[in-house]
Amino acid sequence: MAVSTTTPTAEQVAVPETLLKKRRSTEKSREEKLAKAAEAQKKRQAQRKVIFKRADQYVKEYRNKEREEIRLKREARKTGDFYVPAESKVYFVIRIKGISKIAPKPRKILQLLRLLQINNGVFVRVTKATQQMLRLVEPYITYGEPNLKAVKELVYKRGYAKIAGQRIPLHDNSVIEKALGKHGLVCVEDLVHELITCGPNFKAATTFLYPFKLSNPNGGWADRKFTNFVEGGDAGNRGENISALLHRMV
Repeated sequence: MAVSTTTPTAEQVAVPETLLKKRRSTEKSREEKLAKAAEAQKKRQAQRKVIFKRADQYVKEYRNKEREEIRLKREARKTGDFYVPAESKVYFVIRIKGISKIAPKPRKILQLLRLLQINNGVFVRVTKATQQMLRLVEPYITYGEPNLKAVKELVYKRGYAKIAGQRIPLHDNSVIEKALGKHGLVCVEDLVHELITCGPNFKAATTFLYPFKLSNPNGGWADRKFTNFVEGGDAGNRGENISALLHRMV
């Protein structure tokens, strides 16, 4: 009796039903993942367009404001008057003294400002209450009105988010969008704009940001570090000069 040596084809081999179900499930899962990836890609592209458009609007806004100030200064000069710029709405505050020999009240104020370590820095809205607090702790801090370049340098180079008690780097706009999207802030430029203009969501933006950890300034502090700035030291209000200091500390 002759024995058949023909190898059965793939169609003739019976495939178990469980294996077929697993294949179908795997294929379906793969298709769903591809669909989600494609949808996420479209969303990122759309979001990128929105971010670029906002950034362009902010650049125009900053430029127009700068031109307007130049125009007002020229007009004041022509009429022999002095141009007095509007008072700053935001201060950047840096702690310059440690915990030794600090009275309980100033210590509590520094805790409220989240300035727990030397060279910690935070943005603060300028109000009557905050100005009184800052005066009480002037020997332990230095502060002033940062310009746009200084704020950008801070956020881009030393910016970290505080999420669930963790210090998270701002490596992606998605970190900002997840936390502040409900406030209309979806990217770093939104965050910078909110800080520099003291917008309606300023508190949400500052709470989201972890206190900035800065280095000692290049060239060191003044010889009389804890003397007031106007007397040749580093403490107290230094106005627009805070931007130069930040450039040395970032």
